Amino acid sequence: MPATRFGFISSWRRRPIDHVAFVVAGAQKCGTTALHHFIAKHPHIALPRDQALHFFDDDRQFNGEPDYKILHGNFKPRLRWQIAGEVTSDYIYWPPAMERIARYNPKMKIIVSLRNPADRAFSHWNMRRAKNQEPMDFIDAINRERTQPIEEFSLEAHRYAYIDRGLYAAQMERVFRFFTREQVLVIKYENFRKDYAGTVAAVFDFMGVHPLRGLKNKEPNIGPYQRKMTAEEREHVSALFETDIGRLENLLGWDCSDWRVKPGLRQSLVS
Repeated sequence: MPATRFGFISSWRRRPIDHVAFVVAGAQKCGTTALHHFIAKHPHIALPRDQALHFFDDDRQFNGEPDYKILHGNFKPRLRWQIAGEVTSDYIYWPPAMERIARYNPKMKIIVSLRNPADRAFSHWNMRRAKNQEPMDFIDAINRERTQPIEEFSLEAHRYAYIDRGLYAAQMERVFRFFTREQVLVIKYENFRKDYAGTVAAVFDFMGVHPLRGLKNKEPNIGPYQRKMTAEEREHVSALFETDIGRLENLLGWDCSDWRVKPGLRQSLVS
């Protein structure tokens, strides 16, 4: 890293943030915390003090003309060679967020990580349980969501959107409505878990910064939840995503067969 002859960076080289160049926009429970962990290690990237700023999904910021100084004020002054970015996993899900981001910076680079939606839903439920915010068992909570439609644009209701947040196709269509394919990097979470170093190298290349040497291909220390999903629960929930997975495959050119319940498992559950 560039330094003065005394071994430290001169303060005059730092400047206030006036431009955010990239966002990790989601999805929730799809590895965004791990991505933040790795991105924060790069000396050419400036991240805000807090991981999730929630600026572009905060409707209060957009009642009138948004004050982007509030956004920029979350960052420490950056070094002149650093690019600024932030990680808020709700942006992909909150309908107005992508348009707001595009108006702020039409050249913004968008990074999205997507996970098997059944696993995402279960991890989301487990998180709420761990915080004592979800009294219902997993399937009961899923059925509650299906029978009690989420109130549009209600932030509190969307906290429990175990299924709705995993319907990725419409969310990605919204991303591509405001950003070109070249501006968007979509990561498959399962591939990320298999190869952290390779995935992070691709992220840095997408951002236009040099690779980070010595990055260990090791999972960040993120504690697992005690409860695991049963085969019956997986069968029940996976069926809810079948159509949307097909739409996503067509949109991204992905093969998501690993997200579907295997025929053998389905047969064993009904026999």
